[in-house]
Amino acid sequence: MVRKHGGRRSQTETDRKRGRYVQARPANGSTEDLAFDATLRAAAPFQKAREDIREEEDVAFAVRREDYQRKVRVRRASNLILFLVDASWSMAVAERMAATKGAILSLLTDAYQRRDRVGLIVFQKDRATLVLPPTNSVLLAQRALADIPVGGKTPLSAGLTMAYQVIKREKTLHPDVLPLLITLTDGAGNVAMASGSPQAEAHKIADQISNEEIRSVVINMEHEAFDQGLAQALAEHLDAPCYTLSELRSETLYRTVQNEINFGPGGGGQKNSA
Repeated sequence: MVRKHGGRRSQTETDRKRGRYVQARPANGSTEDLAFDATLRAAAPFQKAREDIREEEDVAFAVRREDYQRKVRVRRASNLILFLVDASWSMAVAERMAATKGAILSLLTDAYQRRDRVGLIVFQKDRATLVLPPTNSVLLAQRALADIPVGGKTPLSAGLTMAYQVIKREKTLHPDVLPLLITLTDGAGNVAMASGSPQAEAHKIADQISNEEIRSVVINMEHEAFDQGLAQALAEHLDAPCYTLSELRSETLYRTVQNEINFGPGGGGQKNSA
């Protein structure tokens, strides 16, 4: 992945002439940001065959365009952790909200000096609401998290659509950002934005998010006894791991998110095999 701006937490390749030089690759004739050491090593085996050229050009060492090697540099990239939370009555709202708030505040504290940002979208009744625009301000987060509306139906499609729009906007404003979408839901969408099946509509939007290669995680909040596999189905459309947390606590959610940031899918938490 080639990024153009820096951050502090995740390491990513950059095509700018800044960043730590870690290796070299063939430059395909380009003279941009040449790795002189690697270029000389690439040309060295051919010096005997190039004796005539060296004498003709009166040089001690002959380098040809096909020898050129460019520098591969890495820099730190910032993360965007966007929570998408089902705030309908379909699940244990109070417990889920308490854990989500705790995890967001913990992540913000951790992100304060790392240029990472955290945002929160909740969906309930017939709409999705951006409760906390992406920020690294703990104070703003505390104010936004103080009063989150809950109850009503489950407009899963609206939530996924808003999450997609927020991430696209952030990637436009901050091309370097590495987004991670954390969706807490039982997967049972029952309100569509258009005519047709709410579940099929939600899956179509999830496919779009997956096609954009936006990293996602689904946390299944349905009770095990009533689980119909809807969260797992959503995770499959998002091409994301699906975790089940029987007793959701803020530190559990925080650890799950951190593992996804540090190690990617399967890096921590318990993956749902349903």
